[in-house]
Amino acid sequence: MTSSSSPLRSSPTPDREAAIPARRHRAWIVAAVTLAALVAAAAFRSSTGVLMEPIENEFGWSRATTSGAVSLNLVLYGCIAPFAAAVMERWGVRRTVTLALLVVAAASAATTVMTSPWQLWLLWGLLIGVGTGCMALVLGAIVANRWFYAHRGLVTGLFSGANATGQLLFLPAIAAAVAGPGWRYAAMIVAVLALVVALLVGLFLRDYPHQVGLMPFGVGEGQAIDAAPSVRDAEIGPDGVDGVDTEPRPQANPGVVALSTLRRASGTWTFWALALTFFVCGWSTNGIVQTHFVPAAHDHGMAQTTAAGLLAMVGVFDLIGTIASGWLTDRVDSRYLLVAYYALRGASLLTVEHLLAPHVEPPMWGFIVFYGLDWVATVPPTVALCRQHFGLEDSGIVFGWCFASHMVGAGVGASFAGWVRTTQGSYDHAWLFAAALCFAAAVGALLIPRRGRYSEEQTPVAAAAG
Repeated sequence: MTSSSSPLRSSPTPDREAAIPARRHRAWIVAAVTLAALVAAAAFRSSTGVLMEPIENEFGWSRATTSGAVSLNLVLYGCIAPFAAAVMERWGVRRTVTLALLVVAAASAATTVMTSPWQLWLLWGLLIGVGTGCMALVLGAIVANRWFYAHRGLVTGLFSGANATGQLLFLPAIAAAVAGPGWRYAAMIVAVLALVVALLVGLFLRDYPHQVGLMPFGVGEGQAIDAAPSVRDAEIGPDGVDGVDTEPRPQANPGVVALSTLRRASGTWTFWALALTFFVCGWSTNGIVQTHFVPAAHDHGMAQTTAAGLLAMVGVFDLIGTIASGWLTDRVDSRYLLVAYYALRGASLLTVEHLLAPHVEPPMWGFIVFYGLDWVATVPPTVALCRQHFGLEDSGIVFGWCFASHMVGAGVGASFAGWVRTTQGSYDHAWLFAAALCFAAAVGALLIPRRGRYSEEQTPVAAAAG
């Protein structure tokens, strides 16, 4: 935390801003750029469900081949997250995210000239998986923890909802490109988007508030450090502001940091409960719905563009649901939120196979709204529990490991659903198994201890800002 020699007390730098109203705090600009990076990272992964069949038809590849590449993408996307969090601590968020976006852009463009399955696995699986993994939801968790003291849950919900919504809103455009010019144009859309966002990240993202002369939003009403002596003198003591990540700490090798944090966290039941429930979260969202909803609907005679549009609507309602979940996370016991989310998701998945038809019937809209509100509502309470049980300093990396479990679950779920479809000719048992896992996750969430050693009380500063 901050000491008397901290950069927070140093002379003004070229980046230092004058005092500004809280409503125009630089944190909101950083949040907007972070949101854009999350959307760009998600765009290509969201396209796999629509691109599967066109690629299979052109090259004669099996569903097992394409599903395997998607599974590798999902697993790497998650497994790279804790190491990416450690890299961000060591070399900075801005540099890490910019490089990752350039990798995504290059790999997306390269898919347009691939000719062999191994190239699909290399580009879709390895490079896109690693590149987007550096911009997984762990990025949003780190930015929210560093730049916001008040409204962390709400901002985390915004990042989570915008990430998933961005994935799904791209589907209609991608489906239209596949139906018109072809799937290669869809891949180029993502490549161009990644390049544009890389430029925005380089221009506007900063690693810490003190780099622009500020404290996190919610401390000192968003004023610059030099203009807020009461914050500087009264609220920043030898150990800094409690619950505020104000400056970088010396770090060892990022891989060592990520693994040592895992070793400490894995000695607790809370970590395993969070990791296992998030494994189910990945299985029941990215794994089965995002990857297989469009092909499953097509099996029942529904046009791909129609199914992609329905999945996009899931994203619209997800934005509402996840922001609401973030708001609730600032006010309600996160364990109870997780119990409700997983139980309700399991109930909705029991209905999918019975609702799919050539045309969209009213009950299907009920599923789209209900499931959409619950899509990634689990993220804000999971981030909050990581912070409350493992502390602010370790919470980004701990959440990274939970997110790795999430995407391993997504990869296993995607392959399992593909195997069920191949062997049984339908997805019926895949939906039922995902529902059963959700009910089990609800029980697991209830067994998490009520409070962690780092649980935050509402402070006068946070109360004033909130």
